[in-house]
Amino acid sequence: MFRFPFSLRNAPAWFFGLCLSANTLSANAENYATYPEVKSFIKEMVRKHKFSEPALTAVFAEVQKQQSILDAMNRPVERVMEWRDYRKIFMTEQRIGGGKKFLQDNQATLAKAEARWGVPPEIVTAILGVETRYGEVRGNYRLVESLSTLAFDYPRRGAFFKGELEQLLLLSREQGFEPLAMKGSYAGAMGYGQFMPSSYRHFALDFDGDGRADLLDNVEDAIGSIAHYFAKHGWQKGEGVAWQVYPKKTPTSAQLPGKQKPVQTVAELASLGLDTRGLGGKTRVRLIAEEGEAGREYWLARHNFYVITRYNHSDMYALAVHELSEAIRKP
Repeated sequence: MFRFPFSLRNAPAWFFGLCLSANTLSANAENYATYPEVKSFIKEMVRKHKFSEPALTAVFAEVQKQQSILDAMNRPVERVMEWRDYRKIFMTEQRIGGGKKFLQDNQATLAKAEARWGVPPEIVTAILGVETRYGEVRGNYRLVESLSTLAFDYPRRGAFFKGELEQLLLLSREQGFEPLAMKGSYAGAMGYGQFMPSSYRHFALDFDGDGRADLLDNVEDAIGSIAHYFAKHGWQKGEGVAWQVYPKKTPTSAQLPGKQKPVQTVAELASLGLDTRGLGGKTRVRLIAEEGEAGREYWLARHNFYVITRYNHSDMYALAVHELSEAIRKP
């Protein structure tokens, strides 16, 4: 059966309200319970995970396609902005000051995470600063509605979001969350660190020892889980992230690889006369170009930069995290 934290015999009033809504809205073509694809999805959830078909039908009867979500997916900020504009969003006095305060207020927890996984406090803090302004802006979309819209009305990535919808329902059952009450971003991310449901289930930790891994409202669990996520993706303790460089001649397209994993060696870029911070010739790096305030900027990135892009697959995102972390680290 669908394992909400109650049996049908002692179900709370909201569950029966959902059932009544399912009957009332069944004729409404806008609600997802009427979609053939959703009906198939529900049956698959029953077969694979022993959910209750009536309970899931009641949930999807309360969920409708949201055009605003589809519009937002078609204009992500990383695609329409250059680095000079993207940077301005995050490198503000408010966000830097907020990061310094967050470092101070959560010093013990951040130090504990660094001791365990080697991820610096300023990197974890910068992730939280970029994602949710240190927990202030966590998203106000109903997650089941976001993910349903993207799973069933966004064909380009429908398979991915259908998988995340499955993970969300499993997560709600495991954590005892009411599915329709869970809120987050238009793309289905949630909590302080904006974890997708699959990442939540794989990387979330009960870092404060209260018996529950709560990334929605528990900042200690969020800090530990972000550091854990980075460690699992190969964070190298003590290694730098990236630094701006000034080539003596214009790099060729071959010297600016599109793939994010560092595959170039310092020796292969020697002709550009870059500041390599004394790294050996065999050290793997990646040269990045972005349009800055004063023209084209070049950055030399190491493996830890790549790790940040596992959180969000955007070079500008990783640069923003790096620059914000440097700013909040300074006294």
